[in-house]
Amino acid sequence: MRHVVMAGVAALALAAFAPLPALADAPQKPNIVFIISDDQGWKDVGFHGSDIKTPNIDALAAGGVRLEQFYAQPMCTPTRAALMTGRYPFRYGLQIAIPSAHAYGLPTDERLLPQALKEAGYQTALIGKWHLGHADRKYWPTNRGFDHHYGPLLGEIDYFTHEQHGVLDWFRDGKPVREPGYSTTLLGDAAVKLIDDHDPKVPLFLDLAFNAPHAPFQAPEADLDRYKAIEDPARRAYAAQIAVMDDQIGRVVKALDAKGMRGNTMIVFQSDNGGTRDPRYSGEVDTSTLKSLPPDNGPYREGKGTVYEGGTRVASVMNWPGHIKPGTVIDERIHEVDLYPTLLGLTGGSAAGGKPLDGLDVWGTISEGRKSPRTEIVYDLQPFHAGIRQGDWKLVWKTPLPQAVELYDIAKDPSEKDNVAAAHPDEVLALQKRANDLAREMIAPLMLQTEFEAMKGRLKLPPALPDSDMLDGAAE
Repeated sequence: MRHVVMAGVAALALAAFAPLPALADAPQKPNIVFIISDDQGWKDVGFHGSDIKTPNIDALAAGGVRLEQFYAQPMCTPTRAALMTGRYPFRYGLQIAIPSAHAYGLPTDERLLPQALKEAGYQTALIGKWHLGHADRKYWPTNRGFDHHYGPLLGEIDYFTHEQHGVLDWFRDGKPVREPGYSTTLLGDAAVKLIDDHDPKVPLFLDLAFNAPHAPFQAPEADLDRYKAIEDPARRAYAAQIAVMDDQIGRVVKALDAKGMRGNTMIVFQSDNGGTRDPRYSGEVDTSTLKSLPPDNGPYREGKGTVYEGGTRVASVMNWPGHIKPGTVIDERIHEVDLYPTLLGLTGGSAAGGKPLDGLDVWGTISEGRKSPRTEIVYDLQPFHAGIRQGDWKLVWKTPLPQAVELYDIAKDPSEKDNVAAAHPDEVLALQKRANDLAREMIAPLMLQTEFEAMKGRLKLPPALPDSDMLDGAAE
């Protein structure tokens, strides 16, 4: 049995990077299939040595490039916003994930990636999680450049009922859909059908955004049985969630092959942030009964919700037959915001009419191994903390009293074990100045603004104090 499995992995790897003959009438512009997992640990892929088997993702890595210094934002909403805008989330107040009770969304004056790609002639589809605004239809994906959407608007759902807090969160083109099925498989089904029905003469942008393996940790019994050897129930379910997602990714690649589209399709895979290691960052899902949270971020410190490497450095792969050298490993700085201008450059799209981008075109780094043009990374910027890196120096600055200042040399200390702030005061001051300069351009997190306004509305303020003359009279 072991030989059969290994042979299957090898065949998938060959299929992933072997150039396929393009159809005579295939578009010159590449199709883009952008696959995002949710809260997946950096180590929780086969090519990083995990006990969780991901043969289809591994095949994409073997046939393409692994990006070993790819950075997302610390949470899902900010990462998705950075991808959609090419701009850091602190510029429009989306530094924190949008809670289900809040009505704000990604501001409508931001020009999104699917809007730019539609103008470049693409059919655009989001299959899966949105989490960039759910309470007002103006924020919904089909009003932000996507021709089609299927899946949850928020995403922290029960995998079988598709509900959050007992409320259905499952939609097809703006209409709620109640249907049976495991959410990951349903998203895979929808992606395969979209490809099967697609006209290859029209370039396709498919954003396939799984809610797996975000909590709650649930999987079908047959898939749980695949990981009987894992004793911890949460880790077993988490492993099964990733395995089902990997199965669906394999189906999508096969559908592209069958349609004759694979040779002209760039596939991108990444997690939206590091795996969750702190229950406070499990979103609105109760994980209090778990002994521990199952994601594994490997050598990197902490996880989701933090600016440490474990929260922001994510597993990432790109694969495009004939354009990306198989088996490449790139250890150059690339940030989520860089994908917007990079994809527009490859597709003939234009950023004109939008706001100034933070992203840089990194195609030369990805395809030719050139040095990355990115010298700075803003991990996060909020009124209470900042994470910023220039070159190899990284500042973690916690500003509420008592203030905490940490400095790390990421090239020498990627696990962030040795705080060298005291030994390098000049580097600390320079990075603090840069953080302060950027903070002058910052929009305070909309989540905090909304909570503050709600709090003011709930408070019953005491009567105004009397003026000094009245107080003097009372004293007499």
